[in-house]
Amino acid sequence: MCQRSSCNSPFATSTPPTRTSSTASRASGRAARPDLPRYKSKKDTRQSIRLNTNAFCLQGDGTVYVAKVGNLKVTWSRWLPAAPTSLTVTKDSSGRYFLSFVVDTEPDILPELETDAGIDLGLSAFAVLSDGSKIDSPRFLRRAEKKLKRLQRELSRKAKGSKNRAKARVKVARQHTKVADRRRDWHHKASTQIIRDNQAVYVEDLAVSGLGRTRLAKSVHDAGWSAFVGMLEYKAVKHGRTFAKVDRALPSSQACSACGFRDGPKPLHVREWTCGACGTAHDRDHNAARNVLFEGRRIAAGRAETPNACGAPVRRAHVPAQRDEAGSPRKGQKTQAGIPEL
Repeated sequence: MCQRSSCNSPFATSTPPTRTSSTASRASGRAARPDLPRYKSKKDTRQSIRLNTNAFCLQGDGTVYVAKVGNLKVTWSRWLPAAPTSLTVTKDSSGRYFLSFVVDTEPDILPELETDAGIDLGLSAFAVLSDGSKIDSPRFLRRAEKKLKRLQRELSRKAKGSKNRAKARVKVARQHTKVADRRRDWHHKASTQIIRDNQAVYVEDLAVSGLGRTRLAKSVHDAGWSAFVGMLEYKAVKHGRTFAKVDRALPSSQACSACGFRDGPKPLHVREWTCGACGTAHDRDHNAARNVLFEGRRIAAGRAETPNACGAPVRRAHVPAQRDEAGSPRKGQKTQAGIPEL
């Protein structure tokens, strides 16, 4: 089975946007139709264009030829494992340019292991694993706040529309880009290590968008839980690991992982507690990670196919709906039920 992956490399350009009636309706405050395309604006800080194989070519000297632009010197992050099928040229808010290639690759299956892990994500510690190990939160945004405040004060003092304001905006964008790059690099290293060390990984499905509207919003966004969980998910598929999300309604912090007794909700400042039924002393995050592990094992066991006496899977294979089955019947035609014979 082939997978599509992208390889990034610095460089880029942008295309001027086209204004249509759909964009005009949004500008005037009227609701736009969902089936109409949404075009980019030249005022967007991020610009991108996608090219097919007719518009670019890889040269032997390491440069990339782009139609109507010429040969581009590229700093390669890694060599392409196969011939690219498309190219996306992107310019970010800080003025950097990137080339992203789409290539077909085979899954990199890792050797099977006997270990699995439940992960409890948090703010005091970024992640606590079911084996008791903790991953400290780097808090990149908090560490860069002092410099960001100074740059944003300088930006607010510049006259709107002036060149000095544009220069100050780029400085702020570059500082935010450094924070985002450090966080992304750290997420990649931590997620890769977890995937390599465990055959199965289970994570609680957190309501990040809801937590982002609370008083903890800055710390929640600084942690970047959604990006980290997304990396775990696609890397598990790439390396042949098992990944599952546990329902957020699971009382992972209320139930005892030793006996299963539900001891009720607890405020956030309570980090350690003792089970009222069996007397086991728990660390709040470690206990939650163990409950996530047990629930994830139950979900993974339910997904497994059980063979019948003949060795075939009990569950029927997924069959897509036929064209005649979907939608309302046309006038003069009868509805058709079931699967037609092949």
